[in-house]
Amino acid sequence: MGTIIAEVSLVPMGTGTSLSFYVAKAVKVLRDRGLKHILTPMCTVIEGEWDEVFQVVKEMHEAVFATGALRVVTSLKVDDRRDIEEISMERKVRAIDEKLTKDM
Repeated sequence: MGTIIAEVSLVPMGTGTSLSFYVAKAVKVLRDRGLKHILTPMCTVIEGEWDEVFQVVKEMHEAVFATGALRVVTSLKVDDRRDIEEISMERKVRAIDEKLTKDM
């Protein structure tokens, strides 16, 4: 298996309305592992090999529990494209930008 792009969202339940403390703990795990990622206001997008992405998502999930959360809902969406060689977050964005420039 090659490179995948994954969108992950971790939500601790029963912890109050502010989630940034918990999200920061999860993102720290990701940064410590050195995987390429983009943090957005609603989720984190990760690029890497299948096994390493799934492993870091598991570690991120556990990091939220380590903060004292008693319930964590983790949503994961995976883009596993095998019909082209270059798989990257930048390529996906570039494809949209090219169409906007060309078609507008």
